[in-house]
Amino acid sequence: MSTRRHGIAIGIERSNNVIYFFLKAQGQLTHDDYVIMTPMLDSAIASVEQPVVRALIDATELQGWELRAAWDDFKLGMKHNQQFEKIAIYGKRPWHHLIATIGNWFISGETAYFESETEALDWLQP
Repeated sequence: MSTRRHGIAIGIERSNNVIYFFLKAQGQLTHDDYVIMTPMLDSAIASVEQPVVRALIDATELQGWELRAAWDDFKLGMKHNQQFEKIAIYGKRPWHHLIATIGNWFISGETAYFESETEALDWLQP
């Protein structure tokens, strides 16, 4: 019998008006993941005047999205489009690079792909 692992780990830190959002995804993201994640990010952003969000997405164990979760992701990006300054996607698969490219079409900030977590974190710094 095989076990399919799934889950998300979320971290939010704040320095002045900069919100650092960390997400590690494992398996396939679901709508329920966004039900948990979205209010956390919304609350962090709402608590800051003129928020700037810098995000690290660890996609090394991400296998994709359910269709509804992909829609949730799009809505989240559009809702906070102006607040996202940088999104670093750390991954290992060719399609992870594609995610970063597509992300640049939909947010006002920058999205970049990295195969090194250290390089991704360095890029997020001011």
